[in-house]
Amino acid sequence: MSETLKTVVLNDVHQQLGAKMVPFAGYNMPVRYSSDLDEHHTVRRAVGIFDVSHMGEFRVRGPHALDLIQRVTSNDASKLQDGKAQYSCLPNKEGGIVDDLLVYKMADEDYLLVVNASNIDKDWNWISQHNTNGAEMENVSDEISLFAVQGPKAQAALQGLTDTDLSSIPYYSFVQGTFAGAPDVIISATGYTGAGGFELYVPNQYAKQVWDKVMEAGQPYGLKPIGLGARDTLRLEMGYCLYGNDIDDQTSPLEAGLGWITKFTKDFTNAENLKKQKEAGVERKLVGFLMDGAGIPRGHYELVNEAGEKIGDVTSGTQSPSLSKGIGMGYVKTELSAPGSKIFVLVRGKQLPATVVKLPFVKGTEEA
Repeated sequence: MSETLKTVVLNDVHQQLGAKMVPFAGYNMPVRYSSDLDEHHTVRRAVGIFDVSHMGEFRVRGPHALDLIQRVTSNDASKLQDGKAQYSCLPNKEGGIVDDLLVYKMADEDYLLVVNASNIDKDWNWISQHNTNGAEMENVSDEISLFAVQGPKAQAALQGLTDTDLSSIPYYSFVQGTFAGAPDVIISATGYTGAGGFELYVPNQYAKQVWDKVMEAGQPYGLKPIGLGARDTLRLEMGYCLYGNDIDDQTSPLEAGLGWITKFTKDFTNAENLKKQKEAGVERKLVGFLMDGAGIPRGHYELVNEAGEKIGDVTSGTQSPSLSKGIGMGYVKTELSAPGSKIFVLVRGKQLPATVVKLPFVKGTEEA
């Protein structure tokens, strides 16, 4: 299998750093360098750098760019100003989600879409199929490396590498400029950890230069390289959905708690049916739950009520490093979705009690 895996530009660097490499979304990716627990705490308390260059990037340009984005995404991209980013999703015709994504407005008639690595081809084909008015589309996924520098000390660690005042970039905003001597780097105040920080979109030829300079500049702040293992526990503590686990082709954005990115002020794929679903109310909802005692929920474990009747499945679960308790997300019947509701997780045949809680599990440092 390994010969068919794609590699990120810094594949050799990660191996030299002692990373355990695993197949993920068709790429050979670092899952951890030391331990998931140590890496998780590094990001929550100091600063870490993730190589997430497996993510996909599409440029959509021209006079029909906004029209195309408006038709295929659920959020309202017409509200975006230059230098702003927006979380959104691509609804399908059956009520589910093709993918979730970020939409960046680079300038008028110029957008960057950032999609999940496992869905690059699927998303490209889906958007292309709806591109009936001739917007200019370019898949630049293989030209860009993406580093997420996350944690409360991220700004201090990175400020010496750029003339841009990082404190002046609001959440979900970005600037493009020189960073660590590399031109045309997008410095984006986004992330997937809730710990604050920046994402750096770097032309591939400067990837190693930028990585090395960040590693050096971050040393006094305790910066370490972080793998996908800690990325998963960090995002789960924030209640952020992971495509393929918590949302997929069968889950409605309204069931997934993504009504806030589903704007019926415009027409988009399956808007009419989703609007009817909103008016009628959903039968199931994605919730977060905290284990009452011992036990670690895992994906695909069954969720049941007190009588032992199945009410749903765990979509994501782990032992929270910050809380030292089992946490999870899953779909349950709407009547059991309110915070405080008692549900049970089937772990090796035992019904272990859990309580539905309001997300996030851990308070983040970012401002929405």
